[in-house]
Amino acid sequence: MTSSPVLSTDRKALAAGLIGSLPTGLYIDGQWKPAASGATFDVENPATGQVIAKVARGGATDAAAAIESAARHQKAWAATSPRERSEILRRAYELILARQDDLALIMTTEMGKPLAEAKGEVAYAAEFFRWFSEEAVRIDGDHTTTGDGKNRIIVTKEPVGPCILVTPWNFPLAMGTRKIGPAIAAGCTMVFKPAELTPLTALALTEILTIAGLPAGVLNIVTTDDPGSVVETWMDSGLARKISFTGSTQVGKLLLAQASRTVMRTSMELGGNAPFIVCEDADLDKAVDGAMVAKMRNMGEACTAANRLFVHRSVAGEFAARLAERMGSLRVGDGAEDGTDVGPLVEGKAVDKVKELVADAVDRGATIVCGQGPDSADGIGTGYFYLPTVLADVDAKSDLMGTEIFGPVAPVIPYDTEDEVLELANDTPWGLVGYLFTQDIDRGLRMSAALEVGMVGLNTGLVSNPAAPFGGVKQSGLGREGGRVGIDEFLEIKYLAIPRT
Repeated sequence: MTSSPVLSTDRKALAAGLIGSLPTGLYIDGQWKPAASGATFDVENPATGQVIAKVARGGATDAAAAIESAARHQKAWAATSPRERSEILRRAYELILARQDDLALIMTTEMGKPLAEAKGEVAYAAEFFRWFSEEAVRIDGDHTTTGDGKNRIIVTKEPVGPCILVTPWNFPLAMGTRKIGPAIAAGCTMVFKPAELTPLTALALTEILTIAGLPAGVLNIVTTDDPGSVVETWMDSGLARKISFTGSTQVGKLLLAQASRTVMRTSMELGGNAPFIVCEDADLDKAVDGAMVAKMRNMGEACTAANRLFVHRSVAGEFAARLAERMGSLRVGDGAEDGTDVGPLVEGKAVDKVKELVADAVDRGATIVCGQGPDSADGIGTGYFYLPTVLADVDAKSDLMGTEIFGPVAPVIPYDTEDEVLELANDTPWGLVGYLFTQDIDRGLRMSAALEVGMVGLNTGLVSNPAAPFGGVKQSGLGREGGRVGIDEFLEIKYLAIPRT
């Protein structure tokens, strides 16, 4: 395991310049402004622990102004043509790609992921705008006749109305475009609260949308490190008609309860506890490649991350050894430095959580094949780092089996039979995604159908794509984002009955 060299002075200066040029206020009714209280909060670089910006700390007063702006502009925005909305999204898509390097460096500096991965997220995020620019002009309806032939049935789709958008810190650009894209395409105005750990990327995105021609009041952004006061003000305003939230199941349940007070439409992309199943006939090269993607994307800080790696006992030892060789060779350090494979976790609390989970697994008999044990020294500067770690012979009762790890730790659990592994895989309240590796197509289809998840990666460790419906079952959420159905979450269906004469 090696760490990256010190970040070059030139790139440090470039990052500081980019961040220094960003607006750091609230964006309400087409104007950048400070919080009503004048308060700000700090944004840190997780690779160093240093403050890199101070951002407006919005409160209830600011939240009320934002949702009132969204409500005031809803009627006019809904009346715009689909082509006009489409062209705004297309221009924003092109602007994001033109600024890919700058956006990636801002993201890496505030969130930690390696630059190469950040650039990949920028391209992924931009694609949501291109996808929904095309969907904007394809909102359809229906025209049929009742069974008795006496009435015509005309079905149309209309924007649901002002939307609350709340995004997480782990994919600060893509989670923004995945929600904003369909809202714009459908003709909905928005209030947007990005995560307090990563507001800078969202501010840069808001600036891009204004340049692309998004009218004042359509998107209103309130940054804050007190999300409760802001979001609850929106939820209880009576003006918002939908909330789209990505985050923890615990917070999602709270928002669902609040949404019930005004019978608000909801989209919830919540927690995950993804099983990664390797059958005895799997191509181990492909399985290890898939595990590296499913586990190590974003340092393991993803709801889609492989959380429990179930490997058939006949190949469990070889799989763990191969995975440890790959993970042990990764370079850990500041994500903005060339050659870094694994950046820091987002904050100190994340490191503490991973340490506790690993310690519990080791106490229950797990073996550390590579990486960082409970007594290991971090040894990587002052940031929030954790070494990529593989654990073998993990007890199924370990705490990490029932908790999102959200870190670069891969627990390998041996199993013996198909029925056994399916029972273990489904023994969780979550059901976002599962991964399965086998060369038997019949087994692959059979086991994919049996997994209680919203998405399955069959012989692949990557399921996210703007053209696909992203979402889960059970306590992993409600609704879908992306794909052809993604825009439907922002549309209401209206039925018109006309007597035939």
